[in-house]
Amino acid sequence: MAATVDIQREDPLVGFHFAVEVQGQVTGYFTEVSGLGSEHETIEHKVINETGIEVIMKIPGRLKWENIVLKRGITSDMQIWEWRKKVEDGDVLGARSDGSVTMFNQSLDPVARWEFKRAWPVKVTGPSVKSDSNEIGVEELTLAHEYIERVAI
Repeated sequence: MAATVDIQREDPLVGFHFAVEVQGQVTGYFTEVSGLGSEHETIEHKVINETGIEVIMKIPGRLKWENIVLKRGITSDMQIWEWRKKVEDGDVLGARSDGSVTMFNQSLDPVARWEFKRAWPVKVTGPSVKSDSNEIGVEELTLAHEYIERVAI
């Protein structure tokens, strides 16, 4: 029996690297990104139906945005540390910025994009350093924000 090929099928996107742009704060390429999403808390409401059986209804509660976590090899670029310093110094309002994460494939074509609003750096960490290690030092940036959406490229 001959196999059929679905010519309408679209292959999943392959993320090769990610560009991050935060207006007036940070621009750069990152190798790992997580937290591009949202979720609702779930409220459980227990009721008794007309036949006397207990039923648990699940109702959407508060909407929550996940923190975005970005990782990259450490360089001499100090942008994320300077941005975090604004928050440490109490200027959260001045640190808040809109931005985007763009995913590129192996051919360096943009294939997906997420835009977020009013982000500020919650946490910045440098690499875990070991003198006998043969690994690249990685720095991590965690962003809190108030909205994110995936937009068409």
